Amino acid sequence: MAEQEAPAPLKSLDSHDPTYVVFINKTNENAEAWWLNFSGIPVPYGAISPGNALQMDTYTTHPWVFRASDGFQLLANLSEVYFPEVGEYEEDGYPLYKRVHVTAPVYSLQEYCTRMIRKMVRKEDVNKLEIAAFLKKEISRAPNLRRDLKVLAARRATNGS
Repeated sequence: MAEQEAPAPLKSLDSHDPTYVVFINKTNENAEAWWLNFSGIPVPYGAISPGNALQMDTYTTHPWVFRASDGFQLLANLSEVYFPEVGEYEEDGYPLYKRVHVTAPVYSLQEYCTRMIRKMVRKEDVNKLEIAAFLKKEISRAPNLRRDLKVLAARRATNGS
């Protein structure tokens, strides 16, 4: 059986192999681009409005993540974390920019409803809702990119992907 390769860490490793990408927002809301620096700290690169793109010169060991403006997860080429591929060049030496589609995942019904309620109900009014206590807690618990990255890193370490 072939030995399984360990997943890349959720941080930038080096800046040796340049590559070129264009992140295209295919969602109907702003997509916030985050580069994970050499310490694994997310660094914001701004919002990409629906249908627009962000062209980046980056490196193969520089991971990227995306979030909706409300903090919920988005995907880049169907992945929670995008690791750029090796750069390619045209015959004249100009870089070819790889298209990377930023999309929304299929949210669970609970995630979708939580998102909608957060948009419709003021934070101070959540406890007034006649719903189960665990749902109130979930609605009150705002998305947090750093917390999400810790969970994702732990999952990658145990699953190897």
